[in-house]
Amino acid sequence: MKRTAIVAAFTASLLLGTFAAEAKLPPAPPMSDAAKAAAAEKSKAAAAKAAAEVSAAEDRAVANYRRNKGIAMPMPEHSAGKKKK
Repeated sequence: MKRTAIVAAFTASLLLGTFAAEAKLPPAPPMSDAAKAAAAEKSKAAAAKAAAEVSAAEDRAVANYRRNKGIAMPMPEHSAGKKKK
């Protein structure tokens, strides 16, 4: 008897949970022009920061590779001491 009551209560809770999960939230209010501009500026700043972080990480990776592989940094050739033919 006790077991059937527990199973029945569990089944009822599953059924009620299924119907409750179908409820919808009301739509969000539309954003004002100022809020849209602020959000766009914020996303641009975040994208610029992310690009700078990626660039810095790439530079560190290249420096680490060159340091561990023994590859010298390319030096520009000076033409001050050379004579033209």
